[in-house]
Amino acid sequence: MGVKKISCTVFVIIMTAILMFSGILISGCNVQAGHGGSVTGGIKEEEEAVETGYETANITAAAAAGSLAAGEQILPADLQPAAGTNRPVAVMVENSFAARPQSGLILADVVYEVVDEYGITRFVAIFSSNEAPMVGPVRSTRPYYAEIARSFNPIYAFFGTYPECYGYVQQLGLQVLSAMTDYSGNSSITGQAPYWRDWTRSSIQEHTAFMSVASLKQKAAALGYSLDGGIPFPYKADPPLEARGGIANINVSFATHAYAPRGFDLKYVYDRNNNCYLRYMGGSPHMDFNLGQQITAKNIVVMVSDITGPLDGYGHMAVRTTGSGTAFIFQDGNAIQGSWERGDVYSPFIYKDGSGRQISFTAGSTWIAIVQGADKVSFGG
Repeated sequence: MGVKKISCTVFVIIMTAILMFSGILISGCNVQAGHGGSVTGGIKEEEEAVETGYETANITAAAAAGSLAAGEQILPADLQPAAGTNRPVAVMVENSFAARPQSGLILADVVYEVVDEYGITRFVAIFSSNEAPMVGPVRSTRPYYAEIARSFNPIYAFFGTYPECYGYVQQLGLQVLSAMTDYSGNSSITGQAPYWRDWTRSSIQEHTAFMSVASLKQKAAALGYSLDGGIPFPYKADPPLEARGGIANINVSFATHAYAPRGFDLKYVYDRNNNCYLRYMGGSPHMDFNLGQQITAKNIVVMVSDITGPLDGYGHMAVRTTGSGTAFIFQDGNAIQGSWERGDVYSPFIYKDGSGRQISFTAGSTWIAIVQGADKVSFGG
């Protein structure tokens, strides 16, 4: 692929015009998504040390930049989970301070948040019902992130990884779109993901890569990947106002035995009238860069699992994504202490209530955190 340099000014003007023409609208909690053991050995080097350096030529109209005008709204997507015809696209998104606010997370159907090096978290963002026009900053994968993505049988997009992890990603049988080529010989993964850089977001290269879900799907189709699939969770409708609960505050810590950096703790505040949870991170509202709106969710899940590390001098971690464990599920203003289970890395996660019945999520977006212990979550009215 050749390098295309596009003037940021022209790009913003074109993309803003396209967004205005498309009539995409957003309003508070009306932002909806439509579906409503780990291998860690032999890590030797960090993948960001060397980059092949090409920029994609496949920058399309879907790669929108800039915020919508105040007061505009995004119409809710089709919230019928039974449709299930859109194969998920999973994208790795970073969460360092330099990456905030991110683009596109507000439009994801499901987002998993898990600790990474030095206690910094990253997101595995799953898109099925919405083709987010701009997602990122996009970063590299890890074995447990790839395992999480595998549970959705998605097209998996990321910005490279370290040599041993390339081999494991291929072993998982994922159909991938990496922005970097594996030159280590551990896999046959080549850099084919369409992406572009936005240098207005950061002067540091690793915080500037962005992708479009539509462009990723186009590339996947060109490679012969199937676009059929869906989110493997059961869904239900919103309950009436009088049936909603009063658990108004949820607090989550990603602190581990090794790391407890500031700025990554979560708080969710329940909006009973709109039946959604407003997301706060590090004490501030978690905003979407392009839309200028606070991220909300219909369902919050906190999974308790084994998190160990650092495994090496790079601070890499290991997270168990199979087996079972305690889970706290928050929906409709209620708190449910239940469990999660997953038979193997090729199977979806299953979430159950305290009686062993599978949870049906309220239609809309679901945010899932994986933490080291049950003491990392607290909640109340």
